[in-house]
Parts: sequence; C-alpha cells; structure tokens
Amino acid sequence: MLKRQRWFAASAIVLVACIVHPAFADPAPPFPLLLREAMTSAPRLAQSAADVRVAQGMAEQAAARPNPTLGFEAENLAVHDNTGVAVRQDTLSISQPLELGGKRSARVAAGRADIDAAQARLKQSQAAFAADLAIAYATAETATRKADLLREDLGRAQEDVRVADALVKAGREADGRAGQARAAASGTEADLQAAEADQAEALSRLSSLAGTSVAFTGIGRSLLDVAQALPNPAPEPPQDTPALIVARAEREAASRRTDVERSRAMPDITVSLAARRYEGVGGTGIVAGASVPLPLFDRNRGAVAAANGQLASADAKLRAAELDAQADWRAAASQARAGQGRLKAALEAQRVSDDSYRLNLIGYDAGRTPLIELLAARRALTEAQTRVLEARFARVRAEATLARLAGRIPFGD
Repeated sequence: MLKRQRWFAASAIVLVACIVHPAFADPAPPFPLLLREAMTSAPRLAQSAADVRVAQGMAEQAAARPNPTLGFEAENLAVHDNTGVAVRQDTLSISQPLELGGKRSARVAAGRADIDAAQARLKQSQAAFAADLAIAYATAETATRKADLLREDLGRAQEDVRVADALVKAGREADGRAGQARAAASGTEADLQAAEADQAEALSRLSSLAGTSVAFTGIGRSLLDVAQALPNPAPEPPQDTPALIVARAEREAASRRTDVERSRAMPDITVSLAARRYEGVGGTGIVAGASVPLPLFDRNRGAVAAANGQLASADAKLRAAELDAQADWRAAASQARAGQGRLKAALEAQRVSDDSYRLNLIGYDAGRTPLIELLAARRALTEAQTRVLEARFARVRAEATLARLAGRIPFGD
C-alpha cells in the first residue's frame, strides 16, 4: 500500500512538472523550420511589414481628391428698406478646389514609389534576419559542441588523474605528477563551466531572435556539419542585391517627392456655385465665382530645395551602395574560400592530435611516456577539436553573409 502511494506521488510530481514547464526541455527545431516559424513571429520583421502598410495607407491618402465645401450665408439680417420690406439675402453655396500643375498625379506616383521602397526594405530585412538567425543558430550549436568537447576532455582529464594516482601508489610516479594531473582537470572543469554559461547565453539569444519567450535547451539538427559541403561562392556579386534594390527604390521615391514639391508651386483654383434667395422680392438668383491665391510670398521654394537635397543624398547613397555591394561580396567570398582551406587543415590536425593522444595514453599506461607529454597531447587534442568547431562556424557565418548580400535564404529549402 505504501509503495503504491509513493508511486502515485512520484507520478503526480512528474506530471505537474511536465505541465508547468513543458517547453523548456525542447531543443530548437531544424534551422529551415525555425526560420519559417520566426518569419511570422519575429518583432524585427513585424516592424518592417508595418512600414509597408504605412506606405500603402499614405499612398491611398495621396490619391484622394480635395473635398468640396458647402457654405451658407445670411446677409442684411433685420434690415428693411424705406417701405418696410425686408432686404435679407440667404446664400447656399458649394465650392470645389481644382488642383493644377499635376499635383495629384505627382502625389500618386510618389506614393507608389514609397510603397516600392518599403517593400524593398522589407525584403532586405527578411534576408538580413535570415542571415542573423543562421549565425545565431550556428553560434548556439558551436557553444553547445564546445561544452560537449570540454565534458569529454574533463572525462579524459579525470581518467588521467585516476591513472596517475594508481601509478603513484605503485611507486612508478611521483606525487607531484599526480598533482599536475589534478590541476589540469580543475582547469578543464573551470573551462567547462564558462562554456556552459556561453551555451546558455547563445541559446537564450537564439530564442529571443526567433521571437519566442521559451528558452531552447539545445539544437535539433546540426548546421555546422554542412560547412564542408558548401560550394565556393561566385567572385562577383549579383546584379540586383537587396542593398542596391533598396537604394534605387529610395532614390526613385526621392525623385518623385521632388516632383510633388515642384507641382505645389502652381496655385490651385477654387470654383463655386451658389443659389441666393432675396427675401424682399421673393426671388432666387444664381451666383458663380472663382478664386485663386496669388503666389507673392510663398512659392514653395524652400520645400523644393529640401526635396532636391534629399534627392542628392539618395544619389550619394546609391553610389555608396554600389561600391559597398562589391566590397562586401568580395570580402565575404574571400572569407568563404579561406574557410574551406581552414576547415580542411583543422580536420587533418584533429586527426593527428587524436592519434597522438591515443598513443601517448597507451605509452603512459605502460610507463613509457611521461605524464607531462600525456597532458600536452590531451591539451593539443582539445585545441584541435576547438579549431575544427571554429572553422566550421566561420564557414557557416561566411555563407550566411553571402546569402544576406544576395538576398536569398541561407541553408533553406
């Protein structure tokens, strides 16, 4: 009976734990799936999408025509002529401003250009977000693997301590040598604690970037393993990179806004039509009129000058974007090509270091290799494994940068 009660209690505790913290034990999904989910929840992309809706609303408003004005006037109230007849006059009028100089068409064209620019910035932010998410994913995986490597290294270090203690007891090793092994193990344990902290930070940043408040506990599928299979990049950038498309769209929008300001220098005319009721004679007359402002003081010169300045700024940004596109692509392509060679060399160094440690361990167990050489071989193996991780990460980061510059999704389907 007591055993059954304990079993029910333990089951209840496990069930409550699963209900309260169901997602904290979940690793991050594979990168393509995580990216698709993040595209709909990431705050960064929501802001860019909202900017597109703002531009669409402003463009819709720019196409609207001026509203007519309905007016009513009552004149000569309580006034009579010499015969006592009232001379009151009531006028009901409607007036309509007529835009001249192509103002509406200029506004519509500027609104469409602003929409194109906002959509171009959205696509650029999507490519940049995908690259940042890939780098964050690879960073979390690198930190996770480094912590795993240090756990393995700590196990090897503890095995070295065990063997050293056994040799000390057998009189085949000095006490100081065993102390060196324990010091090396303590150093590895400290490195492991730092690596675990880096892993937690990287996973937390990945969760935040993906737009989820639930902290991931690991990586679902490796992104670093694809580093060796990545193709060499093209030497020159594509013709239409996101940065260039944005710069061209913003230059076009600035040009359209200049047209809008120039069109505003032309004054508009307002036409009106009214019906006037004469109280004294009981008749109704028709009144027509037109008015136009005289451009004596305000000819919109300041706004035109400001728009021309914005256009010059957009031209400069476009030229800078063209130069930066080539420089950024060449730099990223160089890093990618160098990463391939770096990874190949690191893998070969890891293979040699693994063989060296294995042989030194056999020699130490047989009493032919000193402990200092075994510790150095173990340290060299861990460093070689770390260099492989860093080389894989560098190649993945370069590929993500190339994808961002080209406007494509990295490592996706």
